[in-house]
Amino acid sequence: MEEPQHSSIRLLNKQMLGKLCIIAVMMFGFGYLLVPLYKQICEITGINILAFQEGEGMKVKPIDNSQIDRSRTITVEFDANAQGPFRFRPTVNSMTVHPGEMAQVLYEVVNTQQRSVEAQAIPSYAPQQAAAHFKKVECFCFQQQTMTAGQARQMPVVFYLDPALPKDVKTITLSYTFFDIGGFDKNAENRKAEKVEAGKPATAG
Repeated sequence: MEEPQHSSIRLLNKQMLGKLCIIAVMMFGFGYLLVPLYKQICEITGINILAFQEGEGMKVKPIDNSQIDRSRTITVEFDANAQGPFRFRPTVNSMTVHPGEMAQVLYEVVNTQQRSVEAQAIPSYAPQQAAAHFKKVECFCFQQQTMTAGQARQMPVVFYLDPALPKDVKTITLSYTFFDIGGFDKNAENRKAEKVEAGKPATAG
């Protein structure tokens, strides 16, 4: 009577293991889908619109100082969100700039895991009409960031606001979400490979 019971338990264990493997694969794939999924949600809801349309949110050249509109001041607020093993924040919460004036803000990030990670920052803006007028000359969001275990880094954003920014816009919020898009520990992989090689029996010459 016990043998059928043991067989049933083994079958249930195999089924459970299979389900856990499927869940693990799905979670791994979901991590890679977070960035495009986040972009789609923002586009659908219209909240913190992402500037990933053609010509928006891309690197631009500095403009001439003569184009600074000193008759207006705009408050730029900075926000940060982390989707992964990071501590991520701007070094200042806000600053006041003139349209056309070059400005810089630093974002700080710390990789809190004991492994290397690949990350990508995705910018978003509020209000919606500000996205086309927020010009970045330099930004850590232009490329993926590779961070080693425990690494801390300060990353600059150099920008200016297009003088054509609508006059009813007095405050702009620049928000970055820092996504873990996958990573690995090369040293750990090398150590694992060395152990495998060390465990192989020597072959005769």
